[in-house]
Amino acid sequence: MTGPEIATKRTRRNRCGAFARDSKGATAVEFALVAAPFLALLIALIQTFIVFFAQQLLEAVVLQSSRLVMTGQVKDQAMTQTAFKQKVCDQVVIFFTCGATLNDGLMIDLQVANSWSAADTSMPPLTFDSAGAVKNTWQFNPGDIGDIVVLRVTYVWPVVLGPLGFTLANLSNGNRQIMASAAFQNEP
Repeated sequence: MTGPEIATKRTRRNRCGAFARDSKGATAVEFALVAAPFLALLIALIQTFIVFFAQQLLEAVVLQSSRLVMTGQVKDQAMTQTAFKQKVCDQVVIFFTCGATLNDGLMIDLQVANSWSAADTSMPPLTFDSAGAVKNTWQFNPGDIGDIVVLRVTYVWPVVLGPLGFTLANLSNGNRQIMASAAFQNEP
């Protein structure tokens, strides 16, 4: 090796050593290592907050809507299932879509129970057709004076798969079914 080649090798070694000893970029490297888990946690927190906020909003809407049934307004006005769904939808101007049919957007099930122990307030299982649309048949029976009535409102919430595999989905199609219910006795 000649003198200039040795000097070039030493210069390269010195640059590599200087780069390895230099701590000016350490913060950027550390941030790059921490950024992905931090952003994944942040997205998971935001998504969880939005789903729980939507759930609470749905609970409030069901309580308000159940008053229409309990006080006899639905029966007195001969309200249809579609008209009642529109009344419920009028209360949710944000977060939910109502849909043109009874099986998209907010889905409403209103039924009379024979007794308090027979009142079904559980989340209804959804069935889907080949296109992914809900194909359940929902009841609409506001009952008579003194009847025990159960109002269940369910919604298929679109869920985004978060980083690191975090998801709030509870349906096979990757979405989340949220539901609110109210059981009450119609007033005289």
